[in-house]
Amino acid sequence: MNTLSDVAELEALYGTPGEASIIKVASALTPLYRKWIMSSRFCVLTTVGPEGTDGSPRGDDGPVVQELDAQTLLLPDWRGNNRIDSLRNIVRDGRVSLMFMVPGSANVVRVNGTAALTTDADILARFEQKGRQPRSVIVISVAEIYSQCARAILRAGIWSNEDESAALPTVGELLAEAKAGFDGAEYDAAWAGRAAKTMW
Repeated sequence: MNTLSDVAELEALYGTPGEASIIKVASALTPLYRKWIMSSRFCVLTTVGPEGTDGSPRGDDGPVVQELDAQTLLLPDWRGNNRIDSLRNIVRDGRVSLMFMVPGSANVVRVNGTAALTTDADILARFEQKGRQPRSVIVISVAEIYSQCARAILRAGIWSNEDESAALPTVGELLAEAKAGFDGAEYDAAWAGRAAKTMW
């Protein structure tokens, strides 16, 4: 297998980026990037740590992040599986990336920057839902914001409204495959009720 290991060789292969690829990058929230990000209820948070990288889906029933100021976003850490892979990475290496998606849009908006965790009472209170607050909030300092072209989502047909999930294994089946004797059917049957009680 021929692998590329030289940046100059890589750049020669791909050529010069188009003008739009360069001018789209902002170093803080602009009015239009703000509008886009505040319309997003879902993003993927990517972090880096000594063990490698981690990509974590994050979602909410309103904007997935809040703006503290034009260069700072707040992302609540709502209840999950308590593995805290992303949070552990942030504590040790603050570099983060976020990819924001909006249903129906073939474009995404990406944010790169650094992050820290806070348990500040006033910050936690900003996210209160049904009497509950996140245990911590990720404070993201924005280094750059830019849009991503639509080709990947168009190729994949993500918003085609076709439900392709019927042939997929359930999480319970995946767990039963991972551990002999695990009752995957019971896990799946209880999931909806458990999730409804622990969404926030």
